[in-house]
Amino acid sequence: MTEGVFARGTGHEQVVYCHDEASGLKAIIGIYSTALGPALGGTRFHPYATESDALDDVLALSKGMAYKNALAGLDLGGGKAVIIGDPKTLKSEALLRAYGRFVQSLNGRYITACDVGTYVQDMDVVARESQYVTGRSPEDGGAGDSSVLTAFGVFQGMRASAEHLWGSPDLAGKRVGVAGVGKVGHILVGHLVDAGAQVTITDVYAPAISRTRSIYPNVQVVSDVDTLLRAELDVFAPCALGGVLNDETVPVLGARIVCGAANNQLAHAGIDKQLADRGVLYAPDYLVNAGGVIQVDDERHGFNFERAKRKTTAIYDTTKAVFALADTDGVPPATAADRLAERRMAEVGRLRSIMTV
Repeated sequence: MTEGVFARGTGHEQVVYCHDEASGLKAIIGIYSTALGPALGGTRFHPYATESDALDDVLALSKGMAYKNALAGLDLGGGKAVIIGDPKTLKSEALLRAYGRFVQSLNGRYITACDVGTYVQDMDVVARESQYVTGRSPEDGGAGDSSVLTAFGVFQGMRASAEHLWGSPDLAGKRVGVAGVGKVGHILVGHLVDAGAQVTITDVYAPAISRTRSIYPNVQVVSDVDTLLRAELDVFAPCALGGVLNDETVPVLGARIVCGAANNQLAHAGIDKQLADRGVLYAPDYLVNAGGVIQVDDERHGFNFERAKRKTTAIYDTTKAVFALADTDGVPPATAADRLAERRMAEVGRLRSIMTV
């Protein structure tokens, strides 16, 4: 294990490189902030082209987790981990347990959970080596798949976005495009269908499309994300990997609202202003997709689904508060969300300097 202290001037507290040659483990753990508490964030297992790509991702994701946890009102800092490799071929018990040893070595500064490429069963294995693991199966004392409340939170954010733009949270008859119908996206589709929305989907993984169509046969399908981006939609919901909103896609975006589960949807700073200039209402990703982290945090205190769902429902009101601040300050919603999160990290984080007996 080696540590990167001043990782590219990003302000991270700690960046840890983890390598176990025998199992093939190559991982990076990024801790952005522990101002509000231990840094919680999932473990992404992905075949990055380069180690530099993996580092860029973990730095962005861990910072996003700090803001997400702060805005969700949780007493948690922000962290994230990435395991480099194809989970279909590289994942093994030995690798996951080796990873758990590295997580344990941080003595609670970082708490892990599921993310892209990892599942509750994987967290059960990691937990055999570390006590700092959430998102475990109910059989292993955990809360299970956090995708359920992640999707529910996105749905609440979408309802708040609709109310802000059109005066009503009702999504009946609205045309919603969902890009990515994996763990979270297909559950979101269910909420939208139940709400009476007209749903169009796309996914690079054909079985995900088939599964969704088998449950919701009236859902329409388009060939790729670019086609969905250009479609005449009321809402575009990116629910796969990040960076989908960029200099090429924003000018051709056909939707009036962007609200989805994917992390880091904005390719770079300034994209939020481009969206605002086009009259597109952007619901910040780390605001609306916080249902999963609310669930795994609740797991740490003895999981109660109804309690966690009640906390997740509050995403509706928080989204409205972000839009209100954006209007008052004359800034894009992403800037307003950042300001609210930073304010809480500063005001509440300062209290840690007060010594208690």
